[in-house]
Amino acid sequence: MIIRKMEEKELKAVSAICMDSFLQSVAGTLSDEGISTFSNISECNAFLDRMKGDNLMLVAEDEGKVVGVIELKEGRHVAMLFIRPECQKSGIGRKLLSSVLNHVKVETVTVSASLSSVPAYEKYGFECSGEVGESAGLVYQPMEIKLNKAMHATSA
Repeated sequence: MIIRKMEEKELKAVSAICMDSFLQSVAGTLSDEGISTFSNISECNAFLDRMKGDNLMLVAEDEGKVVGVIELKEGRHVAMLFIRPECQKSGIGRKLLSSVLNHVKVETVTVSASLSSVPAYEKYGFECSGEVGESAGLVYQPMEIKLNKAMHATSA
């Protein structure tokens, strides 16, 4: 498996991974507004705009196929972490997170985790850092990880 920067030609595949995973594990817990908001965020053009900005996007490639994506916003916030549904729980998320942490610009990295992804982030070493919130229909748990703890957690 290779972890590398996402390329423009992969926008469609990455968007599909995010939507497939979202629809399987998160959408059922949200309102129509939340589903619509996420759909807009994960559209190819939205990814492209963020890609051209300050966001770092890495993909996991296995046998020539993109199987996961992680997006780091402003060098400090994990904005997206999605794995192809049939490839989940195989260490891809941990590898993507470990790789993206090499690019952070701060000591504390944050994520607004969907409620269904909280246990996975806890396994990666993140801790809850506030009350559950909602924005444009998306329900999330603020979480954070201190970098020294992150490096220890991802190398385990």
